[in-house]
Amino acid sequence: MSAQTAAEILNELERIPLIDPHSHINPHTPASVTLADILGYHYYTELAHSTGLPKERIEEPGLDPKEKVGRLVEYLGPLENTAQVSWLIEMCQEFFDFQDDRITPANWEALYDTAATRMARPDWEDQVLQHSGLEQVFLTNEFDDSLEGFDTSRYVPCLRTDDLVFHLTKPEIRSRLSQATGSEPGSAASLKAALGKLFDHFTSRGARACAISLPPDFSPASVSQAAADSVIEAAFRGDSLDAAQQGTLSCFVFWTLAELCAEHRLPFDLMIGVNRKVYEDGVFQGQDLFDHRTSLIQYRQLFNAFPQVTFPVSVLGQTSNQELVSYSWIFPNVVTSGHWWYSNIPAFIELDCRSRLQAVPATKQIGYYSDMYKLEFGLPKFAMYRRILAGILARDFVVSRNWPVERAVALGRQVLRTNVEQIFNCG
Repeated sequence: MSAQTAAEILNELERIPLIDPHSHINPHTPASVTLADILGYHYYTELAHSTGLPKERIEEPGLDPKEKVGRLVEYLGPLENTAQVSWLIEMCQEFFDFQDDRITPANWEALYDTAATRMARPDWEDQVLQHSGLEQVFLTNEFDDSLEGFDTSRYVPCLRTDDLVFHLTKPEIRSRLSQATGSEPGSAASLKAALGKLFDHFTSRGARACAISLPPDFSPASVSQAAADSVIEAAFRGDSLDAAQQGTLSCFVFWTLAELCAEHRLPFDLMIGVNRKVYEDGVFQGQDLFDHRTSLIQYRQLFNAFPQVTFPVSVLGQTSNQELVSYSWIFPNVVTSGHWWYSNIPAFIELDCRSRLQAVPATKQIGYYSDMYKLEFGLPKFAMYRRILAGILARDFVVSRNWPVERAVALGRQVLRTNVEQIFNCG
């Protein structure tokens, strides 16, 4: 009964138009041009590298796209058990009429050519969005993005703030901030004003969120303008800052961003716990890992200080998910958000999703986001999540708790679509 019920629920969930609340899509070139854009996704390059493909053969300057795909295909065999390759096969079957269940040295060139022909169609982007059931895709915009030249009702701006919080000591970041705001900050007050101009620009172009990726050792705290002034002056003068001064600067900027989120009524997406460049010789985007030293207790001051700001929180590890469930259980402004990066495989999604559905209010869960760099990945990633969600709803709610199927579907719709609309004000 559970399998039949899950299929019935899945059929209904697949009818729901989706809003993807976090991606890395470039709105000027959102869809792929060749299969190299797909196989060049860091999941495949880092897995192939870990299996023995030298980094130099993946990242060789001027490498022809077709040659790159051929090199990666040689290493797909040991990866066929992975969820990531299941995305690849499903994508190729859905978009390119691929008839096989494996990509091999014998069939990849025909697949490459078929994909290139399809991707060259002038309406390819629209086809991908329609077939994937995606209505809107949230972006990850640099703070100095002009936000021009694309449809912001389809590709929704989101202000990404990592550089502002952690890299203002770099001359190039300070220069970009000055150019974007037409100002030369040198004090706490002038830096606040400059950050306010960024928020005004983004919200005027339809931005629906502010976002940041946070390292495991960061603990946000309020810093007074008086305490921040000398550090900000030194940073914008180009002086080197010691660790304590850097911490003061980062906390001041971060806290100001939270204040501006409150003022502009924007959610503040927190992606917590990534430790950068753990594997220093890894391929591009294949160097970072999660760190169990992270605890949400580090954010207690923030959550308490800004009850009017909604914080969608993403975490990387299983123990962090249990902590997130508890925080979202207690704090009205903390929301569980997606299944991020290393947690984005079915075994982890199922455990994390079940715990959230059993413990967190239904209105406080953002079920899934793609984190994709190219549009084609929206289809297999959301398909994976919907299948898992349908199975959980069938087993834990219809069979175990005697819910009608319609009620279980309504819960699925809540976490897939309704909450995204309401939390991010996507009216």
